[in-house]
Amino acid sequence: RITKIFITHLHGDHIFGLPGLLCTLSLQSNPEASKAPVDIYGPLGLRSFLWRSLELSHSQLLFPYAVHELVPTRDQCPAEEFKDFSGLDRGEALPQGPPGRVLHLDPEEDSYLLVEDEQLVVRAFRLFHRVPSFGFVLEEKPRPGKLNVQKLKDLGVQPGPLYGKLKSGAAIVLESGVTVSPGEVLATPVPGRKVCVLGDCSGPLGHGAERLCRGADLLVHEATLGDGQRDKARQHGHSTPGTAARLARRCRAKRLVLTHFSQRYRPAGHGDTDLAELKRQAEAVLDGQEVTLAEDFMTIEIPMKH
Repeated sequence: RITKIFITHLHGDHIFGLPGLLCTLSLQSNPEASKAPVDIYGPLGLRSFLWRSLELSHSQLLFPYAVHELVPTRDQCPAEEFKDFSGLDRGEALPQGPPGRVLHLDPEEDSYLLVEDEQLVVRAFRLFHRVPSFGFVLEEKPRPGKLNVQKLKDLGVQPGPLYGKLKSGAAIVLESGVTVSPGEVLATPVPGRKVCVLGDCSGPLGHGAERLCRGADLLVHEATLGDGQRDKARQHGHSTPGTAARLARRCRAKRLVLTHFSQRYRPAGHGDTDLAELKRQAEAVLDGQEVTLAEDFMTIEIPMKH
C-alpha cells in the first residue's frame, strides 16, 4: 500500500535499503498495466542511484515508479563536501530510466512543493548536514466546519444535495432567488493535522523550516548525541536533544519525538549513557513537556481535530 517514499539525504544508511524495499513491494504486487507509479522524492542524484542499482541487479519491478529530485543549495553542507550531481548520466541513453520531476527551491517560500491534492500538502525544506539533507512537512488541509442545520431549515433549504454543495464550498440559489453562501451556514473550518520530520542535520537552513513547522502536532527530530557532546555533534552535522527541543519550542510543536541515536546510548539502567538521559535533556528545555524516544515500528496516533 506504499505509494510515496521520501528520502532525506544520500548517505548510504538512508538509501541502501531503498532498492530492496522496492523489490519487496514488487514481490507482493500483481502486474497491472494501469497501476499508478510509486512516487519517490529525494535529493538530486537519487534517480541515477536507484536506476543503476536495479539495472545492475537485474531487478524487474512489477509496478512503475517515478523519482522526483530536489535540487539542493550549496550552503546545505560544508563547501568541500558538496557534489554537483546535475550532470549525472548526461549524454547517456537511459531509455528505461524512471520518469520524474526536478524540483527547485522556491526562494519566496524557502521550500519545495512536492505533493498537493484536495486533502493534504507535502513540502520539503532545507537542512544543514555533511551532505545536503531535507525535512518534510505533511499537512492536512482544513476541513469544512459543521452545517448550521437549523439556519438552513429557517432559510427553507431541505436536507439533500444542496447540503453537500454548501459543504464543498459552493453557493446555492433557492427557488425564491435568494443566494446562500457557505459562510452563512458553515461553522469555522477545522484545522488539519501537521507532521514534521527532519532528516540528519545540525539544524534547519533559512526561514522555511520554522514557518512550515509552526504549530506542528508532531515534530520528529534527530538527536544523535547528548548535550554534553554538542560540539562533536555539530562537527558531524548532527543534533542533540537540546537542539531539537529548542526548535520544537520555537515552533510551538505539540509533541517532540527524538530519533537517530548513537549506538553509545543504551536502554535505561546503563548509567549516564542511557537513552533516558537524552529524554531528560530535551524535557528540561521544554519545561517538563513529555518527549518521546522513537523505537522501530513505533506507531503514534494523532487525533483528528474538532
